[in-house]
Amino acid sequence: MRIAVLNNLRAGKNQAEVSRVLSLLRSYPDVLHIETDHAHALPEALAEIARQNVNLLVVNGGDGTLQFALTEILSTGEFERIPMIAPLRGGRTNMTALDLHARRNPVKGLRDLLEDARAGRLAERMVQRPVLRLETLKSHQLQYGMFFGAGVIHRAVALTQRIFPKGKSQGVFGAGLVTASLLSRLAMRDNKGIVTPDKIGILVDGEMVPNGEFHLVISSSLERLFLRMNPFWGRENGGVRFTYMASDALNMRRAIPGILRGKPKDFVRPENGYGSANAEKVELRLDCGFTIDGESFDPIPDEVVTITTDRRITFVRA
Repeated sequence: MRIAVLNNLRAGKNQAEVSRVLSLLRSYPDVLHIETDHAHALPEALAEIARQNVNLLVVNGGDGTLQFALTEILSTGEFERIPMIAPLRGGRTNMTALDLHARRNPVKGLRDLLEDARAGRLAERMVQRPVLRLETLKSHQLQYGMFFGAGVIHRAVALTQRIFPKGKSQGVFGAGLVTASLLSRLAMRDNKGIVTPDKIGILVDGEMVPNGEFHLVISSSLERLFLRMNPFWGRENGGVRFTYMASDALNMRRAIPGILRGKPKDFVRPENGYGSANAEKVELRLDCGFTIDGESFDPIPDEVVTITTDRRITFVRA
C-alpha cells in the first residue's frame, strides 16, 4: 500500500508537535511525506501525491486543509484513483477527524494508523461518508467539503478568528464560546448585529421553503459536529443533511436545546419556522457570505449555491 502524509505547517500546530510528526515519519521511510507552509503550495503538493499513485492520504491539518484536499482530489481530475483519506486532529478545527473518532494526539494517531497499515488491519478503521459538492452560479466555483453554513454561521467564523489568538484556541474552544453566545442571543430574540437574519431563497429537492429570512442555514454529511452537536433530524435517504431556522420561528428558547441534539420538540416543524431533511439537492439564493469547513467565501449579490453529494469517500480513522 502506498501511503502519503500531507503536513500543512500553517494549520494551527505548534512547532513541537510538527517536530514529533516529522521524527515519527523518519521511522517509516516508505511513507511519502510532503510539508507545506502556505496555501499556495497545497496544489503542487497534492499534484505530487497524485503522481505517486497513493492509496491512503493522511492529512495533518485542520478542516480547511481537508476541504482544500477534497476539492483538489474530486474536481481537478489529477487523481486517476481516489485515495482513502485519514484526517489527523492537527489543526485549529478538526470536525471531520472528531466525527471519525480520531485520536486526540495526532502523533499517536498517525503511529497507530501506520502500524495497522503495515499489519493489514485498516478495514476496521474505514468509514464511508458522502462529500458535499457546492457549485456557485455567479462566481463559478466548485468546492467539496463536509460542512456548509451561511449568513450567521459565516459571520460567527469570522468573529472567532478575529477575537481569539491564532492557533487552537480558534478551534473548538473559541467556536464553542461564540456558538453559546449566539444561541443565547437568538433565544432572547436578539435580531441585531451578527445575528441579523439573512434573506435566503431555499429549495429542498425542488420544494420551496416558504420563510424568507433565516437565522440558521447549515448542511453537513458528518454524523456529529463539534461539541457532539447533531442539529439534523431528517429521515430521508439523501446525502445532504440540511437544517434551517427562520427568523420568526416559534419559541426558539425551548426549541434550541433539542435541535442541537437532533431530537426536536413536537412543535419544531416547517409551519413553525423549522425544517431538517436528508436531501438529494439543496439550492440557495443568497446575498450573504458562507463558509465551507471554516473557509470563508465573501458575499456576492444574488448568488446561487447548489449543494449535492455526487461522491463518497472512504475515510480512515487515525
